[in-house]
Amino acid sequence: MNHRPVSRLLRALAITSAAALLNPAAALAQAFPPAKPITLVVGFAPGGAADAAARLIAKKLGENIGQTVLVENKAGAGGNIAHQQVAQGPADGTMLLLGSIGPLTIAPHMMKLAYDPFKDLAAISGGVNFPNLLVVHPGAGIKNMADFLAAARKAPNNVSYASTGNGSASHLAGELFAARTGTEMLHVPYKGGAPAMNDLLGGRFTGYFSAPPTSLPHVESGKLIPLATTGLTRPAYMPNIPTVAESGLPGFEALNWYAFVGSSKMPAAMLDRYNLEIVKVLNDPGVREALLKHGLSAHPTTRAELTEFMHKESTKWAQIVKDRNIRPE
Repeated sequence: MNHRPVSRLLRALAITSAAALLNPAAALAQAFPPAKPITLVVGFAPGGAADAAARLIAKKLGENIGQTVLVENKAGAGGNIAHQQVAQGPADGTMLLLGSIGPLTIAPHMMKLAYDPFKDLAAISGGVNFPNLLVVHPGAGIKNMADFLAAARKAPNNVSYASTGNGSASHLAGELFAARTGTEMLHVPYKGGAPAMNDLLGGRFTGYFSAPPTSLPHVESGKLIPLATTGLTRPAYMPNIPTVAESGLPGFEALNWYAFVGSSKMPAAMLDRYNLEIVKVLNDPGVREALLKHGLSAHPTTRAELTEFMHKESTKWAQIVKDRNIRPE
């Protein structure tokens, strides 16, 4: 009997085991997917844009890698609680985060956090993004962006706008607009999109830099007037609504975005593998179409591209927070 093939196999296994002992990170990365179910943490309650994106992507990711991916909604503190949980979470790849613009690039400039987005969290891939849609109540007598700007310039606080809270994307969009136009508008913070929208429909303030899925049904019914979107280009599902940049403020951009990050303790090889799998999901035509139905555009990136983007956003909003003296509620 020829024992050489068996001997070669045993030697190969011994070499692999020795390598794993010498390089635990490499061994961990080889164990993909993790043996236990993966938790995708979302910092907001069920039913919103982040939750919709997380559930669509988690389902396809689980199918592709052959492991269960569970969505955990950890709402509170504008998403900061969820980000802290993952920053302090395990390094074995069983916990990911659909991070968001506020906790990752705005909140650090407004308050002391229990985590550092750039030290305790590691970039994996961009996820989804969408612009704000500036809508106004018909009773305001404003028909377009020129009217809105004229009303804002008429007198300080002549125009009022709602947001989903101090430091939220909808708030910062308004502050960026005020900074770029040299105007002062009255900010009315709420603890969520639903109460803000209800009060706008009641005519209690002028406008709202809203999430499109929240406001578009009311635009279609004629209860609200759309003025402009806050991305650099018009979304495919709102081709007839101009951007703020087109309406007299070149370069104006205030996006809502969600990105995939994980604990910085996770091995680089594991993070790279997650990037590969998440990008694959985000490039899937079925997933992209499903996301668009929620008003969300897939935005896959490399890990380096996401890191660069986060630094750019952090610098941009740090200046606005400082210049506009924005403080937590």
